[in-house]
Amino acid sequence: MKWLEHLKTINKHKIEVMKNCFAVGLYKQGILHDLSKYSWTEFSMGAKYYQGNRSPNDAEREDKGYTTAWLHHKGRNRHHLEYWIDYSVDKSKGIVGMPMPKEYIIEMFCDRVAACKTYNKENYNDKQPYEYYMRGRSGKLLHPDTKKTLEKYLVMLKEKGEDYTFRYIKNKEVIPLRVEKLSKWVPFLKYIF
Repeated sequence: MKWLEHLKTINKHKIEVMKNCFAVGLYKQGILHDLSKYSWTEFSMGAKYYQGNRSPNDAEREDKGYTTAWLHHKGRNRHHLEYWIDYSVDKSKGIVGMPMPKEYIIEMFCDRVAACKTYNKENYNDKQPYEYYMRGRSGKLLHPDTKKTLEKYLVMLKEKGEDYTFRYIKNKEVIPLRVEKLSKWVPFLKYIF
């Protein structure tokens, strides 16, 4: 019953991302994170290629040369860098990464931490999200500003741990972001904080 194991993995990952998002103050994103994984397009392929120790997308890609689940997923979830790929206005550069809004960079960070916890289980440590990122291809596609911010969080996690990093992100990134957005509607707030 691979579909049931896949469902358990999705649920475990979603709950872990939700905990991380809540810890940094991104409540709505924590609740809405990865809802497209329950769609037939993504769930059916995930169940078919389920292995338990890595993303089913990798197995589907190896089998077919592409992954329908991933193509569907990345186009609906703003916390994935691939959502932000577009043609550069400088035609000589071709397709490039666009700057991601900070709340989606933070959700991407929370997602990476949760994925490492989900797949590494009791062997997880705070260095793994950074190591996984360094082994991957995503750094080449990220906009330089997005890359700098994500790497700052990953290095901080590796060096100072989860409690410190989540507290930093909440207090130094998310709260000021919320105040900035609210102050557009309630101008005097910027003088209080």
